[in-house]
Amino acid sequence: MVRVIGLISGTSVDGIDAALVDVVGSQTDLKVNLVAGKTFPYPATLRSQILSVCSGSALSMVEFAELDDAIAQEFAAAALTIQAEYDKAELIGSHGQTVYHRPPGNAEKSSVSAAHTPGSDMGYSLQLGRGALIAQLTGITTVSNFRSADIAAGGQGAPLVPIVDACLLAEPNRSLCIQNLGGIGNFTYLPARRDEELADKSVVSHLGDGILGWDTGPANSLLDLAVEHFSDGAKTCDQGGAWAASGTPCQALVENWLQQAFFLQAPPKSTGRELFGVDYFNRCLVEAQGYNLSPADVLATLTELTVASIVHSYQTFLPQMPDRVLLCGGGSHNLYLKRRLQAQLHPVQVLTTSEAGLSVDFKEAITFAVLAAWRVRGIPGNLPQVTGACAPVLLGEINSCWHSWA
Repeated sequence: MVRVIGLISGTSVDGIDAALVDVVGSQTDLKVNLVAGKTFPYPATLRSQILSVCSGSALSMVEFAELDDAIAQEFAAAALTIQAEYDKAELIGSHGQTVYHRPPGNAEKSSVSAAHTPGSDMGYSLQLGRGALIAQLTGITTVSNFRSADIAAGGQGAPLVPIVDACLLAEPNRSLCIQNLGGIGNFTYLPARRDEELADKSVVSHLGDGILGWDTGPANSLLDLAVEHFSDGAKTCDQGGAWAASGTPCQALVENWLQQAFFLQAPPKSTGRELFGVDYFNRCLVEAQGYNLSPADVLATLTELTVASIVHSYQTFLPQMPDRVLLCGGGSHNLYLKRRLQAQLHPVQVLTTSEAGLSVDFKEAITFAVLAAWRVRGIPGNLPQVTGACAPVLLGEINSCWHSWA
């Protein structure tokens, strides 16, 4: 067993999710125990800076370095706080804060199985909050920069959670979609496993057998932007989806928006605020003006876009519809969004990962705790058929603090 702290702040930039996790076994016999989990909100000024950078604002190198340091300091403080009442962790897995994500130039290729060769068209993804500083501030070896190795191997660098989902959530005789609803939506498709496969802990030998995953498009990113816009900054999210639930979605707009190239693009694919951010939201507002929609109607319509993009992605690119969908991430608390998903996916059952024994709020942080544990043991953490990489690779850079060798 190794005690690991998993850290991540997603595309919603709500704050840092920290999970103190006991990790037992490897891919063949993985078990996790969530000892403690907490979300640490960013200071308002820092959150505003991050969102501004994600929207394309320019930074000087001095400002860039200061922002990188500030994020690392917040991550380190979260790590120290989450373990304060427990035995000290041996390792930190820090995803950091994504501020820029550029998928590979040939991400439009149609074959999920045919990984491309690294070249001039490779992608780029930048996560701030450098692991070396976190390691020094906490005194704990820190694994960070998880996406770069997959990208260097020709992959998208995302999503990285499917391999851990496969080890923790695969079920006998039932196929699953594990749908994350962060700022951007992404999912893992797990085909049904035979009882004997699970009993023999043979997940590893079947990792290439039907497991899929990709980004589905916006989840909370456009909704949060709409709430801030219509509340003049007084609110940052629609609690429970209550505001959207009071409106009526405009189906004509949803159908028009679904013609956006990303939704039609075959996987592997990934996206971020670079596409579904402020500029996209402003275009949505302009197009909505012709339909005389209230703020609640706009929120309902953007919610319907999230729902429709997920359903479209499943129906278009999966070999078959799943038997069950498990939601996680902040959007899993949006009751209106969950109801609309259930209605559009019927008769597929829509539940949450918490109902399957894995926290909806800290599943991603748990994932990077596991990936960190695998990294120090020399276990690859990507799935080439998901990301498009040319091979399985070790994910993350290991940053040791001076305490470990002084």
